[in-house]
Amino acid sequence: MLSVDLAVYADALAGEVAALAARAERARSRLRQAALERAARAALDPAATATLEGLGLLGRVDPDAARADLRDAAAGLEALESLQAWVEARLVEAEAEAGFTSHRRETSGSKGTRSSQGEGQWTSESPSAS
Repeated sequence: MLSVDLAVYADALAGEVAALAARAERARSRLRQAALERAARAALDPAATATLEGLGLLGRVDPDAARADLRDAAAGLEALESLQAWVEARLVEAEAEAGFTSHRRETSGSKGTRSSQGEGQWTSESPSAS
């Protein structure tokens, strides 16, 4: 695999992580809202509670569904972290391999050797002199 392809894939996965993290936060927010609604029901008289429920202003949050969504998002984040780690490891390997292959190609038959200071820098020494 090319390191460019891996880098693009890593970026796409980072976007998925952000989306799942936002989904988890929305589920947490729904759970907090459900807790507030429970407290409001306890504090309000039954007629007000019935009116608010009839208007769809109380009871809009299904805590069980929110908890399930939070569990799914958390499991997805954990799995994505594993995939990201795998992709990052392959990216490091691909970059190291490309650097080694590139070094062999560039130095074979040339009059210079690659400097240890960085990619693309050359010294004037010949390969046989080193």
